[in-house]
Amino acid sequence: EFYQQRFLQVHVDEFQDTNTIQYAWLRMLTEGKDNLFVVGDDDQSIYGWRGARIENIFNFQQQYPNHQVIKLEQNYRSTGNILNAANKVISMNEARMGKELWTEAGEGELISLYAAFNELDEAYFVVDRIKAWINEGGLRSDAAILYRSNAQSRQFEEKLMATGTPYRVYGGLRFFERAEIKNALAYLRLMSNRDDDASFERVINTPTRGLGAKAIDDIRLIAKDQDMSLWSAAIALLKQKPMAPRAKNALVGFLELIDRLSTQAEGLELYEKVQMVNEQSGLIELYKNEKGDRGEEKLENLDELINAARLFDAEQENEENLNELDLFLAHASLEAGDMQGEEFEDCVQLMTLHSAKGLEFKLVFLVGMEEGLFPSQQSSDDIARLEEERRLCYVGMTRAMRQLYLTYAESRRIYGRESYPRPSRFLREIPAECIQEVRMRATVSRPQAIVKSVDLMAQGRQFKLGQRVGHAKFGEGVVLQLEGEGAQERAQINFKQAGVKWLMLSYAQLEAL
Repeated sequence: EFYQQRFLQVHVDEFQDTNTIQYAWLRMLTEGKDNLFVVGDDDQSIYGWRGARIENIFNFQQQYPNHQVIKLEQNYRSTGNILNAANKVISMNEARMGKELWTEAGEGELISLYAAFNELDEAYFVVDRIKAWINEGGLRSDAAILYRSNAQSRQFEEKLMATGTPYRVYGGLRFFERAEIKNALAYLRLMSNRDDDASFERVINTPTRGLGAKAIDDIRLIAKDQDMSLWSAAIALLKQKPMAPRAKNALVGFLELIDRLSTQAEGLELYEKVQMVNEQSGLIELYKNEKGDRGEEKLENLDELINAARLFDAEQENEENLNELDLFLAHASLEAGDMQGEEFEDCVQLMTLHSAKGLEFKLVFLVGMEEGLFPSQQSSDDIARLEEERRLCYVGMTRAMRQLYLTYAESRRIYGRESYPRPSRFLREIPAECIQEVRMRATVSRPQAIVKSVDLMAQGRQFKLGQRVGHAKFGEGVVLQLEGEGAQERAQINFKQAGVKWLMLSYAQLEAL
């Protein structure tokens, strides 16, 4: 009663994001009074995994019978084509109040759909379009790449770095700066160089292994007094000072783990070494036991690290005759360099779809539009979760002010294996008259959609993306990328036995299979 008298009028913003307790508290605060004003959009309820209940916005009308609904349907951000497409997609949801956004800004440009051969081609296309946007006078900060999972950022980061384009991962860290990636790389660095003190410090107790702060302090003290690495100091500690049995066993176990990983890594491919470290270090088990979506996200990032290792081209980067692992670690260090833009700097914005809510950009790329990725695999058999994924798509599409690109890959490496996902169902829900397709081969399947396919890259070339080829040394492979012209034309090929290689076509003597 005190607070009912204290707050005569109650105003709630982002009402669709309230949870059960918050709504119950509001009900108590406004009981018997018509003094509650709420602002919300049921079509933007995307935080169910965080406890938000979309039912609150639906129940409001029954529990406040004297309510008045005011629909704000005029949109001042996006063009007509973007809104028409977004309206159609979200209309497929059953759990919604219903509204139809419109604008006086005109129809604008058609939405562009790009079907990439794989995730590398997808990143190449997106960054190429951003470069064209910048060359035409557009600001980098007006361009945004939106993705469902943080693990998707790596390919785009690498391509932006390669072109010298400043970028910022909004609301998060760059791929190689994420804690789980640093942990895995620290194990790899320690395997390669036992005297890497920073890596030793990072993983000596990650995951926790029963080694207390006192034992670690003793290692640091010996290292300082005897001018030796932490690794050597740990060995010296075992010989020079008595230790509690648990701490001693933990330290011995850690040292033996690193030695064992190094021994087992001999003869393995680079990606197999990364996969082995992820599994045997205990990192995978650590993040499996982490509650909520954060643990799952970290596992996805570790899997993407395996993909990064598999696609790493050591021959192209080897200028100092380093082994492949050391080259990869050096590459990771460079990727974690200073290309990250500051908050107010003119830089391309990368972010998850959840982070994009409330923001707007003139040029938007909504990437990874594939079944199992977006919508996520976990939502496929759950109507409520699928409808939240569709709301997330709606939010992503309506971030675009002028130009919207939707992209998907016809093949994508997931969990270390090549997969061939179907285009997202959300693409099929977009009216054909709102979209134009820019791709190299067939069109995406869509009911009654008549969209012409445009071949941008294959014209005039002796090989095509996806073509099977043979090489005298490397054997059979598949063409992943093509770039350059004439004598400078080269191809990136995924060979069954030799992995991914870049070859100059004028010298490679490839045979079409």
